[in-house]
Amino acid sequence: MSLTNQDLIELTAFRRRLHQHPEVSNEEEATAKEVVAFLADTGPDNVLTGLGGHGVAMTYDSGKPGPTVLFRSELDALPIEELSGVEHSSLVPGKSHMCGHDGHTTILAALGRQFGRSRPQKGRVVLMFQPAEETGDGAVGVVADPRFGEIAPDFSFSLHNLPGIPLGEVRLKPGVVNCASRGMRIVLEGKTAHSSMPETGTSPMLTISQLMPALARLGGGAFSDDDFGMVTVTHATMGEAVFGVAPGRAEVWATLRTRLDERMAGLCAAAEALVEQVAGEAGLTFKIDYHEIFVASMNAPVAVEHLHAALAQEGVAYSEDSLPMRASEDFGIFGRSAPSAMFFLGAGERHPALHNPDYDFPDDLIPIGSRIFMRTARNLLG
Repeated sequence: MSLTNQDLIELTAFRRRLHQHPEVSNEEEATAKEVVAFLADTGPDNVLTGLGGHGVAMTYDSGKPGPTVLFRSELDALPIEELSGVEHSSLVPGKSHMCGHDGHTTILAALGRQFGRSRPQKGRVVLMFQPAEETGDGAVGVVADPRFGEIAPDFSFSLHNLPGIPLGEVRLKPGVVNCASRGMRIVLEGKTAHSSMPETGTSPMLTISQLMPALARLGGGAFSDDDFGMVTVTHATMGEAVFGVAPGRAEVWATLRTRLDERMAGLCAAAEALVEQVAGEAGLTFKIDYHEIFVASMNAPVAVEHLHAALAQEGVAYSEDSLPMRASEDFGIFGRSAPSAMFFLGAGERHPALHNPDYDFPDDLIPIGSRIFMRTARNLLG
């Protein structure tokens, strides 16, 4: 149940290779191949590739009856220019692992090394290297893949590093841990006109100036309440970059966020009614579509108890502080088919925040994360 010093050296080098060669959501082909190659000598009993895009699932099977326990990490990076200054900085302009998915994947690779040497005594372990977490496409695609039935888990576990928390401490609680969210794109169509005669056209200018603050006002409720809702306008554009044409088209993008999936339906309905009202008043037509849809991530109490036991046995400090989080996580999809839980592993109180351009995953978390997962797996499977 332990990693050797040589393991840690090789795992750290693997993590840094991934860091240098980031691939954003739905482009993780080379990253997936790197994972398969790195774990080839562990002799997994089954390897599924191309799951839900570029996902990889590796199974270590005891050959005896028992539960299937899935551990999940993410493969994708972000469209962010890295400014960390570390020697292993991204070699790809405009792309970088600023969320630590390279580290999460390495923690699962550490499990593969150990299960390659000693299979579970019953049941099987599935290491799920998931694509496209950042866009919300990945977990949906993996679970919808017909081959997912071959590895359908009885329990699913995941982790995410969390700056602002002491290095190596854990945050864990049952119930909601990550909000539901979705991106709403609103397109308003009118009619262009000469800028000297704007009255001959139909401009969306006044409408978007009313719409943006009105969307934000749809949110409400304390974050501690299940009725919490939040709307953040993230982007707006209108007309062309010219002086001679009064605009006839505009787009407004907003992110809708709730603690619970049930509340999301009501928030979407309210936003759609608002758009219909203001567009109609201005004589504009409109179109609405949704992107990057994340369901709420809910930690099942029974899965949390297994993690609690592992944390206690490994002597890892933990609490429920800082949870739930406003940020979204597509791991919630796995919780719809089996008891699931995610914990958050402290990356350091003064560590750069996730998605900051100077972030880098702390390699010291590799053995800590793998110990927690290994203890959880051995408790369930022997």
